[in-house]
Amino acid sequence: MTSTIQYEYSPGHFHASEPTVYDPAQLAEGEMLLNMGPQHPSTHGVLRLEIITDGEIITDVVPHLGYLHRCFEAHTQQVPFNQGIPFVDRLDYLAAMNGEHIWAMAVEKMLGIDADMKNSPGGRRTEYIRVLVAELNRIASHFVAVGTYGIDIGAFTPFLWVMRDREHIQRMLEWVSGARMLYNYIWIGGVFYDLPVGFEERCREFITYLKPKLTELQEVLISNEIFIKRTANVGVLPLPVAIDFGCTGPVLRGSGLRYDLRRVDAYSVYPELDFDIPIGTGEMGTLGDCWDRTNVRVQECWQSVSIIEQCLARLTTDLARTRDYDPHEFVPKKIRPKAGDFYFRGESAKGELGFFFRTDGRSDIPVRCHARSCSFHNLSVIADISKGAMLADLVAIIGSLDLVMGEVDR
Repeated sequence: MTSTIQYEYSPGHFHASEPTVYDPAQLAEGEMLLNMGPQHPSTHGVLRLEIITDGEIITDVVPHLGYLHRCFEAHTQQVPFNQGIPFVDRLDYLAAMNGEHIWAMAVEKMLGIDADMKNSPGGRRTEYIRVLVAELNRIASHFVAVGTYGIDIGAFTPFLWVMRDREHIQRMLEWVSGARMLYNYIWIGGVFYDLPVGFEERCREFITYLKPKLTELQEVLISNEIFIKRTANVGVLPLPVAIDFGCTGPVLRGSGLRYDLRRVDAYSVYPELDFDIPIGTGEMGTLGDCWDRTNVRVQECWQSVSIIEQCLARLTTDLARTRDYDPHEFVPKKIRPKAGDFYFRGESAKGELGFFFRTDGRSDIPVRCHARSCSFHNLSVIADISKGAMLADLVAIIGSLDLVMGEVDR
């Protein structure tokens, strides 16, 4: 906090003032400088926005970061690769399983043990377990995005519904890992432990329960006339702009590009699974608007349900639990990757999450670790899609981007 505050002193007067990009004295006639956040309930975290308005119209938005710095890169450059997983959990803490999965696959590919895992029945069971818990966590993350978005624009009931259903997922993931949000469940070369006995049956019961709830959410929120009027034609993100800013995930797919790394890079066991990639179509307004981005997230929940069902089918038939299964079969005793640079990416709940490693070939601690944050890139487009919008629509635009500041600041 002290790094972002300027302390000014004058005789008999001492106060702290936030740094600004714009000088209020140099604003044009009729323009006003507003600060939104970092403690505003609709900024989805400690994000501060410096807003220039001309009456009710936004002329510029400048995001100010650094209020939730996780020190992720500094931490992971001081501990072995396997001890970096708890720090990964704290990036996108709403989809920690997805981050753990990508981190583990990155190190496994760097060590060359990923091929052995794919060719082993035990390794394949491990991968299906990973995909199962990651897709459960993807649904939970989208539920927070859609539910809080409803509150942002005045719909309270859907938030209560999705948080109720998300609680079922949280309890199942706690049953698996012992934690509700920061799991440390997916390890390099394996998982912490096999699925608890009875987990598959409980998960099937939850999926059966969830399907009509998703239909209900679609009818009450996404297809609601008031919601459509509030989000359609608002915050339009043209596809070329989304690509130029490096947007990924539902933000990019909401603009019409069918780009999902689970298909594009075909990692893990996703090539063996049947699922679609929902995209925005401009059905209710303009292609790439807030409604499209929100609808894509709800449709992705349906696809995750399908993936979970396929994983459960495999985990209870040819990859069913046996006494011989060892969840630590491929966990390396020592991690000594060859010297060089390596980058691996995967599809997190919010888009492309990638990890860059630089290694010296002698240590199990990376010389350099960098995280490619999907939330950071998605946030960077906010000025372009907000200019010319009404001030009241800025909250709708921010919520449609589904930001997690722990991943933005890193």
